[in-house]
Amino acid sequence: MRVSRIAVAAFLVGGVVSGCGSGPTLQAASAELQKDMQRLEADRLLKNPLSKLQIVERPDKDLPCDKGKFQRVLRATADYEHVPGDPVDNHLDRAQRVMENILSQKLHYKLTFDFTQIDWNDARLIEGNKDHPGVAIKVIVVPESPSWRLVAETKCLPRS
Repeated sequence: MRVSRIAVAAFLVGGVVSGCGSGPTLQAASAELQKDMQRLEADRLLKNPLSKLQIVERPDKDLPCDKGKFQRVLRATADYEHVPGDPVDNHLDRAQRVMENILSQKLHYKLTFDFTQIDWNDARLIEGNKDHPGVAIKVIVVPESPSWRLVAETKCLPRS
């Protein structure tokens, strides 16, 4: 019994120590951000010319963010069709749901929900992340064009 406890303790300590260096890397996070950009460009709704998807900043440059650390940033805008005469609240609700579906189902972000903003008429904020590669995303949904203003970025990470 004592031997099995020591073996379990050694296994747990070894697992914790070996897990310390397995965090996200800039290379993996950058690759994931590049895939996200390609998925956005390939999305059936967003590649429609009416959505006016614009990649404002491509995630192809290492941007300094701390001593010896860097990050990559993706900025994009797109439009969601506003039905004439539709109340602003309805437009924002639909635009928010559509973008949440794209982020969670196609780009595989884990979204956080803030139910206090349900009836805001000026804007909505969608936030999500991918912990393992170290990527976070924020989308501001507004009633005017462009409806979606997206910023996705890697964590601040060392290059190696």
